[in-house]
Amino acid sequence: MIRNETAAHAIVRAFRRHGVEVAFGQSIPTAFHLAAPAFGIRQFAYRTENAGAAMADGYARISRRVAVVTAQNGPAATLLVPGLAEALKASVPIVALVQDVARPTTDRNAFQELDHLDLFRGVAKWVRRLALAERIDDYVDMAFTAAASGRPGPAVLIVPADLFRDAAPEESGRVASLGACPLDRPAADQRAIEEAADLLAAAEYPRVVAGGGVHSSDAAAALAGLQETAHLPVGTTSMGKGAVDEGHPLSVGMTGYFMGKRGMAKFMRPLVDRADVILLVGNRTNQNGTDSWKLFPRAARFLHIDIDGLEIGRNYEALRLQGDARATLTALAAALARRDLGRRAAARPALEAAIREGRRAHAEEAAAMTASTARPVRPERLMAELDRRLTPDTIVVADASYASIWINNFLRARRPGQRFLTPRGIAGLGWGLPMAIGAKVASPASPVVCVAGDGGFAHVWAELETARRMGTPIPITILNNQILGYQKHAETANFGAYTDAIAFAPVDHAAIARACGCRGVRIEDPVDYGPALDAALAADVPTVIDVVTDPDAYPPVTMFDGKLGDA
Repeated sequence: MIRNETAAHAIVRAFRRHGVEVAFGQSIPTAFHLAAPAFGIRQFAYRTENAGAAMADGYARISRRVAVVTAQNGPAATLLVPGLAEALKASVPIVALVQDVARPTTDRNAFQELDHLDLFRGVAKWVRRLALAERIDDYVDMAFTAAASGRPGPAVLIVPADLFRDAAPEESGRVASLGACPLDRPAADQRAIEEAADLLAAAEYPRVVAGGGVHSSDAAAALAGLQETAHLPVGTTSMGKGAVDEGHPLSVGMTGYFMGKRGMAKFMRPLVDRADVILLVGNRTNQNGTDSWKLFPRAARFLHIDIDGLEIGRNYEALRLQGDARATLTALAAALARRDLGRRAAARPALEAAIREGRRAHAEEAAAMTASTARPVRPERLMAELDRRLTPDTIVVADASYASIWINNFLRARRPGQRFLTPRGIAGLGWGLPMAIGAKVASPASPVVCVAGDGGFAHVWAELETARRMGTPIPITILNNQILGYQKHAETANFGAYTDAIAFAPVDHAAIARACGCRGVRIEDPVDYGPALDAALAADVPTVIDVVTDPDAYPPVTMFDGKLGDA
C-alpha cells in the first residue's frame, strides 16, 4: 500500500485491476494521472479532448479491451461528446473518467460547472457521479461492466475534484478483471440455431453479410470456418470489412451504398438480388450498409445474429439469434455439420465462377483509374499503390467521408480479422489521425497507415505534435483536393448546385508536418507516391504525404450514378 493513499490511488488501483495500461488524457484529473505511474498505467497526453476520445476508440477496436479517456469538467468534457457518440453507435468499449467541480461548490456556478449527467446521457450506455470514496470499487466495476458487456459502448464515471483527495477506503480485496471485451459470450437459443441451420442448408441462394460485430466479438475465424465448410458466400459492411479474407473464392466484398460505378462489389449485385436466405452477423442494417434499405430482395428470409436484441428485426423481420457472434457462429457451424450440405457443395463451383467474373469486371472497369498517370492524382491510383504494400498485419485507418469509401473499395483484406478502421458510427470528420494513433498504441509492432481528406485532417492538425512526442510513427496520406468532396458531389447530385462552403484555400499540409517536427512530403505526380509511402513506412517519425488529388474524382456511391460527370 502506498503511504498516505488517497481516493485517487484507489481509483487507479481499480482501473489497473481491469487491465488498464494506458489512459488517454490531459493534465486533469491531475490526482489520477499523478498516481497512475505507480500502478503501471501510462498517460498518453492528447492535445484536444475530441481527438483523445478518437484515440481511445482506435485503441479499443484493436486491443479488444476497454479503453480509458479522461477530461476535466466543463468545455473539456463537452469535447468528449462527439467521440463518445461514435463509440456508442459503433459499439466501442470506452470508460471516460471526467472530473467534476468540488462537492461543496456544486450548484453555485463554480468555474466551468456543467450538468455532466445530462451532457453524457445521450452518448453513453452508463453515466454516474461518484459521491463517496467508499463506493469507488463499486462504481469502477459498474463502469467497466457497462462498457464491455452486452453491446459494447462508452461508460462515463464523473468524480468531484475534491473526492480524489479523500482518504483511500479500505482495500476491498476484489480480484475480478472486467476490462476484456466482450465480457460475456452467450450463444443464441439452440432451437433458433437449429432452425437457422435448416434454412441455410436448404436455401438455393444463401448469403452472409458481416458487420462490425464480427470484429467486436473476435469472430472472424469462426465466420471463415463457416464460409468454407458450409460453402456460404460472405459480403461485409463498411465496419465489417476485414471480417473475411477478400481473396477467398466465396468473398463478394463490400455491399451497401458503395456498389456504384467502379465499386468492388458492383458486379456482385445479381448475387445479392437473388438471395433467398440472408444471414446478418453483427450488422445494424443501417442506411449505408443496405443502400437506403433497397439492397436486399423483399422476399428473402432473414436470420440475424446480434448481441443486442433491439437490433434484430429493426429493419428486416428476422429469425432471432440473439447472442455473441463468435459463440453463435460456432454453434451454427456445428449444427450445419450435422446437415446434408450437398446442395451447398454442388452450387459452389458456379458461385465461385460468378464471383471471379465479378472481380474481373471490377478490375477491368477500374483499371483506367488505378493505373492513371493523370495530374491532379486519381485517388484510385493511390489506393492501388497502397494495396500493393499491405501485409496481412497492416492496420488501415481512414477518416470519414470519401477516405473511408476509397479504402473500403480499393484495398483488399488479406486475412480474416484484418482491421480497416473507419468512423462509421456517426461518420464525423477528424477521426482518422487520432484513431490511427490509438491503434498504433494498441499494437506498436503492426504497420498502421492513415488516409484522410484535407477537410477531415484540418480538424486535427495539432495531433501531429502528439504523434511525434508520443512516438507513434504513422504514415498519413492526405487526399488534398481543396474541397469537401462528398458535400460538393452530394449537393450537385441532389440540387444541381453546391454551396460556397465546399471550397478551401490552398494548404501545404507537408509544411505543417515539418513545422511539427514530423516528415512532410508533397506529391503532385502519382509515380512519386509509392516511393514516398515506402519511406514513410520505414520512418521512425510520423510522415504526412500530401497528395494533390483530382477534385472531380468521386468514389462508387450509388446515389451518384447517372447524376455526376464521368469522373
